[in-house]
Amino acid sequence: MPCRANAVRPGLSLKLLAAATVLLLVPQVNAQQQDPRLPTTTSEDIQKFCTNIADPARDQRYLLQKQELEKLQGEVDSRIKVLETRKAEYEEWLKRRNDFLDRAQAGLVDVYKTMKADAAAPQLQEMLPELAAAIIMKLPARQSGLILAEMDPKKAGIISMIISSAADPKTSKDRS
Repeated sequence: MPCRANAVRPGLSLKLLAAATVLLLVPQVNAQQQDPRLPTTTSEDIQKFCTNIADPARDQRYLLQKQELEKLQGEVDSRIKVLETRKAEYEEWLKRRNDFLDRAQAGLVDVYKTMKADAAAPQLQEMLPELAAAIIMKLPARQSGLILAEMDPKKAGIISMIISSAADPKTSKDRS
């Protein structure tokens, strides 16, 4: 008879076999979902994780910022070196220029020392007032007075003002 039951209901044994297979697989699926080897994450675990990596992350940011600042400091230092080199070149050029001007002015003063006042006055009158004042200041006082007396009164007044402001102790030598 058992053979006949199978013959009457051939799909039943197939259904029982499928049901048994499903019942056997369900615990395995649940076991995979709750594998004890895998940690379960909670908000507390997430908070602990974030707290634990906060200091290393901050340290890494500080390290990156420090490296960037060191790079910028290197660039600034190189620019400072270039500027110092150019400053030294400029100071050397200025020293040579001032030495030349001092020698030229000394020679020019010597020329005007030998000239008569009536010959020197028209020439000094045509110069820049600052240059004329510088030359007249280096001449002996008696000769300077004679030259200023021979000049146009307006030009002589301007030159006299320049000379007096140069002698004023309240006038700063540093114009910066």
